[in-house]
Amino acid sequence: MTPVAVQAFDDQAAPARRLAGELGAPFAPIRLHRFPDAEVMPIVQAAETVVAYCSLDHPNARLIALLLAADAWRRAGASRLVLVAPYLCYLRQDRVFHPGEPLSRDVIGGLLGSAFDRLVTVDAHLHRTHNLSAVFGGIEADDISAAGPLALALSGPESPLVVGPDSESEPWVRRIAERLGGEVLMFRKVRRADADVRLVAPDLGPVRGRPALIVDDICSSGATLCVAARLLREAGAASIAAGVVHALFDADAEARMRAAGVSRIVSTDSVFHSTNHASLAGVLAAALRDEVQS
Repeated sequence: MTPVAVQAFDDQAAPARRLAGELGAPFAPIRLHRFPDAEVMPIVQAAETVVAYCSLDHPNARLIALLLAADAWRRAGASRLVLVAPYLCYLRQDRVFHPGEPLSRDVIGGLLGSAFDRLVTVDAHLHRTHNLSAVFGGIEADDISAAGPLALALSGPESPLVVGPDSESEPWVRRIAERLGGEVLMFRKVRRADADVRLVAPDLGPVRGRPALIVDDICSSGATLCVAARLLREAGAASIAAGVVHALFDADAEARMRAAGVSRIVSTDSVFHSTNHASLAGVLAAALRDEVQS
């Protein structure tokens, strides 16, 4: 039996192959049979340690196949299952905000924690959660920063003013600013609805004539980045770029961001998107090196 193998479904084979290359481990695809009634049956390959690459954007279509694959690996003799999910789903609902709502974080954490021995993710959406391992039933859990790859992809001849659209983005903003040698500017966000966002601006005097870089962990509707970009453009920014860890936005949202003044958008490959220019394979491999060497 193969000691270690990186495995992934066809739609995520490209980043999984990059990870396998960095690790010096073989890659094996997971075949997915689809029945006429939309049920699925994954067919996996045996390995003692399986590094399962499955980023969980569009999670409702992926979770069942992933959990079935985990069962198949165990039955095929795997002694260790490591889930590499650069984007983790359902973490935003980390408490019950209104009566009648589920605690989605704990539901998904329980499912994945019972199926895998270790979890590796990237810049998880953990604004009120301080112990990722506890969410996933006590298994090993690593939350890797994308600041290095993102800063490398965004570097240029001039140090930008690095802008955070809200207080929740501050950790990413400061990590990127440190690597790019830029100053930090933070907005305060008031969200009325998913696409109804107001930003309270600090003194925008330092913006005039300088390149600005808006940094955030997740972009879905693009509403926050649009508001930030318009304020920066009105304040006289020489140029406006955006750096996003997880690009969940569609073509319409991208068009709105560009119309608001964002001339360049760079995202990591945690989620497949046309703006992917920062590969996570290197930082993920660094976190997983012990799985290959043990």
